[in-house]
Amino acid sequence: MRFNTSLKGLAAAAFVSLAGQGAMAQDAMNELPIIGKPDYGATGFQPAATDLAADLQALDGLVLIIITAIVLFVSGLLVAVLVRYNRKRNPVPARFTHNTPIEVTWTLVPILILLFIGAFSLPVLFDQQEIPEADVTVKATGYQWYWGYEYPDHDFGYDSFMIGYGSNYVTDEIRAELQEQGYSEDEFRLAVDNAMVVPVDSTVVVQVTGADVIHSWTVPAFGVKQDGIPGRLAELWFEAKEEGVYFGQCSELCGKDHAYMPITVKVVSQEAYDAWIDAQVEAFAGTPRADAGVKLASAE
Repeated sequence: MRFNTSLKGLAAAAFVSLAGQGAMAQDAMNELPIIGKPDYGATGFQPAATDLAADLQALDGLVLIIITAIVLFVSGLLVAVLVRYNRKRNPVPARFTHNTPIEVTWTLVPILILLFIGAFSLPVLFDQQEIPEADVTVKATGYQWYWGYEYPDHDFGYDSFMIGYGSNYVTDEIRAELQEQGYSEDEFRLAVDNAMVVPVDSTVVVQVTGADVIHSWTVPAFGVKQDGIPGRLAELWFEAKEEGVYFGQCSELCGKDHAYMPITVKVVSQEAYDAWIDAQVEAFAGTPRADAGVKLASAE
């Protein structure tokens, strides 16, 4: 009897400790800074939270310089031709039809420009498409009109709905729920009730699919976008460099409530992530962290 009582006491103490860790982890996540968020009236990119996003933004800047130079050059040529060869200044037009050096030039120069752009863009594309070994794997499934997240290494999953789903304005109830989860009214239509949680400085591989129609999982600050197609499983990856909250949206028109399908990702410390995983495993009867490595090794 005493032995059974001791076991029950130990189990209760372990549960209380785990619940306390989960609550502490949730409190820490509610205090995260909001980084990847669109700003009203702003232009340009959100702050790059991954190397992929930084590379994409640098490539965009390079291409912008090139196309601006081309536009200015061509506009200058048009103005020069209008001034030099108008009817008043040039009443007798020339009779030739070909100019071989010019034709060779306007063929070779665009080819060289494209090769130059390709030399910088293809490595960025390959970096996106070559999926590295994952530290954390998450499966994101698009539904009409919410996201479902599964953590296959730990055998649990949950659904993620927009806070105030379907509402066009903020009610007192919605405002209270936003504040309870660490958001402000400005995050309405961006924040969800159950965010994807991943650790900072870890390689995260997201497997994307759709359950009904084509959806698209997109987080601009991470530089990632992948269509979720029913019957297919696609992958993307990222490695967030800074703890915080990042927002995205389904980016494929998927029906009448497409606008109510946001994506929220919380990037936390490894310690907070471990505590969160432990709490979710307890809540959903998943595979504990200690057993997940054994499961992965046996699968390989």
